[in-house]
Formats: sequence, C-alpha cells, structure tokens
Amino acid sequence: MTGIDYSQKIPNNVDLKSDKRLQRALERWQPDYIDWWKEMGPTHFNENDVYLRTAISVDRDGWANFGYVKMPDYRWGIFLTPTEPGGKIGFGDHEGEDVWENVPGEYRNWLRRLIVTQGDTEPASVEQQRLLGLTAPSLYDLRNLFQVNVEEGRHLWAMVYLLHSYFGKDGREEASELLERRSGNADSPRILTTFNEPCHDWLSFFCFTMFTDRDGKFQLLSLAESGFEPLARTTRFMLTEEAHHMFVGQTGIARVIRRTCEAMLESPDKDPMEMGVVPLEIIQHYINYWASSSLDLFGAEVSSNSANFFGAGIKGRAYEQKNYDEHKAIDQGYAINRWQDGKVVNDEVPLRNAMNEVLRDEYVKENEKGIQYWNRECEKAGIDFKFTYPHRRFNRKVGEWADGFFHVNTGEPMDETAYKKAALDWLPTQQEADYVKGLMKAVTEPGKYANWIAPPLRGINGQEHDFEYVKL
Repeated sequence: MTGIDYSQKIPNNVDLKSDKRLQRALERWQPDYIDWWKEMGPTHFNENDVYLRTAISVDRDGWANFGYVKMPDYRWGIFLTPTEPGGKIGFGDHEGEDVWENVPGEYRNWLRRLIVTQGDTEPASVEQQRLLGLTAPSLYDLRNLFQVNVEEGRHLWAMVYLLHSYFGKDGREEASELLERRSGNADSPRILTTFNEPCHDWLSFFCFTMFTDRDGKFQLLSLAESGFEPLARTTRFMLTEEAHHMFVGQTGIARVIRRTCEAMLESPDKDPMEMGVVPLEIIQHYINYWASSSLDLFGAEVSSNSANFFGAGIKGRAYEQKNYDEHKAIDQGYAINRWQDGKVVNDEVPLRNAMNEVLRDEYVKENEKGIQYWNRECEKAGIDFKFTYPHRRFNRKVGEWADGFFHVNTGEPMDETAYKKAALDWLPTQQEADYVKGLMKAVTEPGKYANWIAPPLRGINGQEHDFEYVKL
C-alpha cells in the first residue's frame, strides 16, 4: 500500500516536507483555496457533517476511508501513483526514451496550457453545482453531490501542485488565476464553454456527471499516457475518483427513469406531469443538450494542437499501450466527415491531426453503452420507449459542425428555419426547464426520496437505506 501522510498541513505522498520552498508556496495558496471554497463551494452546508470517503493510499483497491467530516475540513492534498522504475515514453516522436521527471523546455508552454485547462474545469464544476444542495432529492443524493465536489477540489490541488512545482513564477500566477475565474461570469469566465453553462437542477447535474465528467475521464486517460511522468502519475490517481462521478450520473438518470416508469404503470391514463415525475421525452431532451455540449470539449475534429501534443509525447490516446500496436502515428490517415461548402464530405486526414476525433470516438462508444443501460430500465418496466444518443453533428458549437444545422438522430443537414422549429422537440424548452426546476424540493429525512426519483439499489459503503448521510 502506498500511504498518504495526513500528519502534514497539506496531506501528500510526494515528500513535500523535503522541499521547503514548494511547501511554503502551497501553504500560501491553501488559505486562498479555502476562501474560494467558502465563497463558491456548496452553499449553506459548510458546518454539517457529511459521510465522505477520503483517500488513504493510491492503490486501486482499498484506497478509501469513509467517515463524517465537515467539508472545509476535508483533507485535500497531493496524491500521485508510484513511480514505475525504468519508465519509457510510450508514443510520439520520443517513443522509447526515458520519461521526463522535469518539464522539457521546448514543451513548457504546451504542458502548462494543458494543465491549466484541466485545472480550470475542476473548480468550475463546483461553482456550477454550488446551489444544488438546497434542492437535493435525498440525503443519499446530497452526500453524492458533496463527494463529487470535494474530489473536484482535490483534482484542482493536483494541477496546482504541478504548476507550483514545475513552472516557477508563471505556474504560481496561473494557480492564483484558477481561483479568480468564475463559472458563467461575463468578465472572467471559465476557459471551456460547457463549464460556464448553468446547472440549475438535479436532472442537469446527473447529465453533467454522466457526459461532462466522462469527457474528463477520457482527457485524463490521454494525459495518463504522458511522457511527463508527474502529470501521468497525477492523472492516474484522479481516474480512480472520476469513476464515482460517472456512477452518480448514470445511476441518477436511471433512477429518474425508473420512477417515471413506475408512475406510468400505476396510472397509465395520466400525464406524467400530473403525477409529478419527469416525462421520458424531457429526459431525452436533457440528454440531447448535455451530450452535445460535452462533445465540444474534445475540440476540433482536425487539430494541429492535437498533432503537436501527440508528437511531443505529452498527450496520447486513451489506453495507448493497451489498444494500439503502433505508437508514432506517422504516415497514417484517419477517415472523418467534414462540413465544406454546405455539404457533408468524406475526407482522410493525417492521423495525428485527428487525435481529438480518435478520443471522441471512444467517448461516444462508451456513452452509447450508457444509453443502453437506461433503455433497460424501460424494458424491465415494459414501457415502449427508447432513449437515443444524439448524432455528433447535432447542436455543436466547436469544430467542423459548428456552422451548420443537423438532425438530432441522423445528422443530416437542415436549413436554419426547419432546424430551429424542430429543435423545440429536441432540446429542453423553457417550459420544460421550469417544470423540472419546480420539482426540485429538498427531502432531508433519512431514507426518504423525492417523488420524481427512485431510491438507489444499494447504499454507500454498505449502509442501510435510512442511513443519515448528511447530519442536518
């Protein structure tokens, strides 16, 4: 077991105490982080005891300890997976060379950009979700929200450690700016558009953790292959926590579907809205919105940046060593569709330039499995309804498809007028958003759940159904 030293002011497994200069710099950043958490983190709940898990080692198995803690007292820190002796860069122009323990000068700006962008997403999601605790459908869900939040906070710590450790004054300034930007702020927004979108209700939260956190998983997988060893070791541990976030989203939507199906069977002649549950069509509209927004996070389909990052050995493909036999991606092409002169055309581009699309392809496949998981809820209930994953051209704001209008299921081009009319049946309307928001009423009695969502199949860490996950 690779343990974490919790006796220090900043818990870590990187022997922080041996580098006094770095330790002092991070200890100066720490109070600003706590101030940010109290201002922009989960509102109204900083004095409550929450049943949270905390990492006690960086091993894949048995690394978490469960217990009550007040969120501002959560022991955020710096946790990296162990160094692998004799590590080699696994892809790109430096394939086979020793991994880098320090930042190569020629790649300094690229690496800093990747780390800052990844780091910016972590506090952004906490800010987007800060008011959701006031309308939690159960103590179980309230606790899951807070678990996601504190882990996003720790992921921010991971990136801040890298900035402080390896990027000098520039890194310290970037770390400070990560606490200054605000999700949705017109003057100082978060870097990526999706992380400025409002998350007003729990249906949006579940979609966010299903689709947007899954993008986070694939970005971390690609960075976990990095030839810059500290970045790879950091993101490998982050992946162990990211799995819970996607679990919250996938099972959360499944529970909403299950409850709606139950209500439809109980009163087949009634409108689901009359029964205070979420119509399956509205769930589909939310899927369309958040899934398409999250697709933008991968960037353009054809990208010189992706080619540069791969060639430099600083950002690979997900499961690079496991899924691919050849790791230089030279003199190879990748077939994609493109939007040219108002038409969808087939093209083949250099593989390195298509690395964003390679990653997006794997992401889409995994999301489609999630859709099948949700459809099984309808099948088990005997409800004739099938959820679908929106076509990747639909409702895009970044990349090849941003300038066109496309059918939600087929991806066929549409004229703007027809699209905007049809989109009223594809994306959440204001009336639907208002209805969903109207369902959001806090349920705080242990073991009780809001009418619009079913209980989970099992409790957290084997707890009984009426366990008091948050002490209010």
